[in-house]
Amino acid sequence: MIFNDDDDRRFFLKALSEACEMTGWRVHAWVLMGNHYHLFIETPEPNLVAGMSWLQNAYTRRYNVRHRAWGRVFGDRYKAILVEGESDYHYQALMDYLHLNPCRARLVNARRGGSVQDYPWSSLAGGYVLPPKRRAKWLAAEAGLKAFGLTDTVTGRRRMVERLDARAAEEAARKCGLPELPLTLDARCSHLRRGWYWGGQAFLEKMQKLIGSLLRGEKSPKSRSYQNAAQRRSHSLEAAERWLREGLKAAGLSAAELQGLKGSDARKLLLADALWRRTVVSQEWLAEKLAMKSAANVSQQLRRLDRKKAMKRVPEELRRFLVGME
Repeated sequence: MIFNDDDDRRFFLKALSEACEMTGWRVHAWVLMGNHYHLFIETPEPNLVAGMSWLQNAYTRRYNVRHRAWGRVFGDRYKAILVEGESDYHYQALMDYLHLNPCRARLVNARRGGSVQDYPWSSLAGGYVLPPKRRAKWLAAEAGLKAFGLTDTVTGRRRMVERLDARAAEEAARKCGLPELPLTLDARCSHLRRGWYWGGQAFLEKMQKLIGSLLRGEKSPKSRSYQNAAQRRSHSLEAAERWLREGLKAAGLSAAELQGLKGSDARKLLLADALWRRTVVSQEWLAEKLAMKSAANVSQQLRRLDRKKAMKRVPEELRRFLVGME
């Protein structure tokens, strides 16, 4: 089990929200079950690996602290499937597959009057049925509704639920939400449960060409949406290194001076905390750059950090710099 209770699920969603803020991800759908979760993520920047590493590591640490446990929470690396998001069919199929997950698990019985929105831990109940002001900014609910020809209104949101409930009532529970595949398609490659991509033949050929060019060391062309997102905000290692240089300057420290300071030094801790919350660098990276012994030491020190007290012990210039990062 990765979620023992509802508080664990809240911890995960909080970590997901922080990950989206750092990476620029747009989440189109999500569902949390007992021993797994599903995310339908759009990544304007190429940071899925870094973002997922941060998300799962952050949740693992918080889970272990809360339950006084030790070790891994997730059994293995997450499974990622490329999705042809511009295809209405494949987009809709994936959305329904996620939102009907509780029906396949028999946590919702639509044939006996249950509704998919009765399950609280999915983006349907936790976002799509809510008015825009009450849902997370990183949830692309308007785009999700539009894909089904619905508007982000009370009527549109109600029809989203009614459509899913009707499908859940009509289909067998164990197959609810699973798309029918043509006999000519190799389900080992393109399938929501087993494959490495979910899309049509043209999408497959495009991905194979892209992967081939990357293996040959060629630079892939950036889409306009990617370029615009990258111009608005950078979440890369380069940005973290720049913030670190500027933070050390504001703290009046050189990289050499860091070696002689304790890991509990307020300047070190506040910089580590800010970079950890605002970028996707690892704690190993922070330990190396801020001379804090190890990732375990960084994790321990950050858990103990009292930001308000620490801010009173650092130079005014560093305080201004840290406030400007928020």
